Amino acid sequence: MSNIFNIARYEMRRIFLSPLAWSVLAIVQFIMGFVFINLLVEFANNPGSGEEFGVSDYIGGSLYGFATILLLLIMPLMTMRLFSEERKSGSITLLFSAPVSLTEIVLGKFVGLLGFIAAIVVLMALMPLSLNWSTDLDWGRIAAGLFGLFLLMMAFGAAGLFVSSLTREPTIAAVGSFGLLLVVWLINILGYNDSIPFKEVFSYLSLIDHYESLRRGVFDTADAIYYVLFSALFLWLAVLRLDMERN
Repeated sequence: MSNIFNIARYEMRRIFLSPLAWSVLAIVQFIMGFVFINLLVEFANNPGSGEEFGVSDYIGGSLYGFATILLLLIMPLMTMRLFSEERKSGSITLLFSAPVSLTEIVLGKFVGLLGFIAAIVVLMALMPLSLNWSTDLDWGRIAAGLFGLFLLMMAFGAAGLFVSSLTREPTIAAVGSFGLLLVVWLINILGYNDSIPFKEVFSYLSLIDHYESLRRGVFDTADAIYYVLFSALFLWLAVLRLDMERN
């Protein structure tokens, strides 16, 4: 366990020392702030909307719904260097020779990435929470939306980490991660086609469908378990891929 946290600490330090991480945080906050202000203006111009949806739904729900699209674009950028850069620079040989298991290496890098994900979630929480002094927020809905956002980004990160383990080119890893996530995101389209057999399976496998209920404030353990299993699957695949390379 200590090896995992040591690797995670190193990985988190490497992420936050990178100009890319701070650029991503700044761009995400700027875009989300722009969307937040527009939602406030729209809410102020249509006061009746608050009675129908509530401030937490109208502002928080809409804000976090838009965030999913933005994070789908930026998470591949944050995962593309996890292993591909190590392989390109040759430092992956040092990782393989270190007295740690491949599982510890993968989990360590993943936990380090979760630190960056937590930073994004905290920054996104500040916007709707800033309204607390002037209105009554539904803390349950806000918390469920933030938790769902964290789980969704965790799944994005695990898939991106796996793709990064497949190549030595970070750019290819970023493009591959985006393509993989987009396919799993949009697979729910098949769930609405009655002519396709097992359409319920495709609907269940979609990344976004499980997030929608959490965004609305409905917490279901099945949704949380889905994201945990999704992440575990791709972390396991990354371990298998590195094991094939080391042997």
